[in-house]
Amino acid sequence: MLSNTCKYAVRALIYLGKYSSDGTKIGIKKISSDLSIPTPFLGKILQNLVKQKILVSTKGPNGGFGMGKKTNEISLYDIVRIVDGEDFFKNCLIGLQPCSTHENNEKPCPVHSRFGPIRAELLLFYQETTIDGILGDMTGFEDLIRL
Repeated sequence: MLSNTCKYAVRALIYLGKYSSDGTKIGIKKISSDLSIPTPFLGKILQNLVKQKILVSTKGPNGGFGMGKKTNEISLYDIVRIVDGEDFFKNCLIGLQPCSTHENNEKPCPVHSRFGPIRAELLLFYQETTIDGILGDMTGFEDLIRL
């Protein structure tokens, strides 16, 4: 359901939340290697998150990327909205136009009434799930942190 770009962004934020929460900056080559994400692609993703003030970056030999916000202030919704856009939470499951734009006189798609509540639950899940919460859920599964 999420694009690979968005999945990589989530993975990178979990990684940085774990390893740079104390203000440490981590170089892109290290992040790229540890997460097995191509460096140029990861660079574009991380720069986008810097522009949105989710991350901070520093250039130079001791530079790298670090958290721009606290992990408890970054929700999955924030990441999806920045990377993939809000269409993920609005688009019809099988139609081409967002469910929210149906006219009163138009019939919604056949699964609209059944998928609507599920989409609302998904939205709530994404809004309530933070990077901090994910890190807390990973306690005892540290070997998975390299995602």
